[in-house]
Amino acid sequence: MIVIKTKEEIELMRESALIVSKTLGEVAKALKPGVTTLQLDKIAEEHIRDHGAIPGFLGLYDFPNTLCMSPNTQVVHGIPNNTPLVEGDIISIDCGALKNGFYGDHAYTFAVGEIAPETEKLLQVTKESLYVGIREFKANNRVGDVGYAIQKHCEDHGYGVVRELVGHGLGAKMHEDPEMPNYGKRGRGKKFVDGMVVAIEPMINLGTHRIKQHRDGWTITTLDEKPSAHFEHDVALVNGKPELLSTFAYIYDALGITSNEEDEFRQNALVL
Repeated sequence: MIVIKTKEEIELMRESALIVSKTLGEVAKALKPGVTTLQLDKIAEEHIRDHGAIPGFLGLYDFPNTLCMSPNTQVVHGIPNNTPLVEGDIISIDCGALKNGFYGDHAYTFAVGEIAPETEKLLQVTKESLYVGIREFKANNRVGDVGYAIQKHCEDHGYGVVRELVGHGLGAKMHEDPEMPNYGKRGRGKKFVDGMVVAIEPMINLGTHRIKQHRDGWTITTLDEKPSAHFEHDVALVNGKPELLSTFAYIYDALGITSNEEDEFRQNALVL
């Protein structure tokens, strides 16, 4: 059952989402060759708790850490460890926070130093597909419209769209209805109405869409061991239009990137 949020609840969810956004910004400041994912995980946990929130992933389904840290061929759900990042890596960082009874949950794939051109293009196209999908999250459209748009954008570039892992509704629970696949057919699935909040999160592989799960029960990698990218935003349906609750602005500030990509999805200007 889809849980519709009030305007007041959406604003509480925005607060939770922005705590995640700020946390990813803090992680971005520290991310460089030589740092370990466990060191980044500690930064994230401390930042979330310092802002009066609880790490959303820590203990969820028995996950052992604050961040899902998935380098290179890992798609999602990687467990932080003591292996240092090296020049040329990419790493998908997924973060959640719980405050005022509501979750925020979003993700970004970072380049560690200079990366291969084909991998850089994968990151660019995957992030583009996130916004392509968000544009379809509007009144009277359906789940399949979002999935179709993401799938077409990525497959037109020859990339594999992961099938087994999907976006989701978000609220008082981390995972609510509806599921939000990154593939689908136009006009299929549940209809979007005001008050819905979803996490849209394309997970896109440089090669095959096929994946495998490792013995730790968490880590997911590409079957052909080619890189994978993951970007995620929290989005509410407000006045029939998609309204971003999360932002990459804190990441971009840390990395010295200028972007207006989010502007069309804000009915009010973001105040940092």
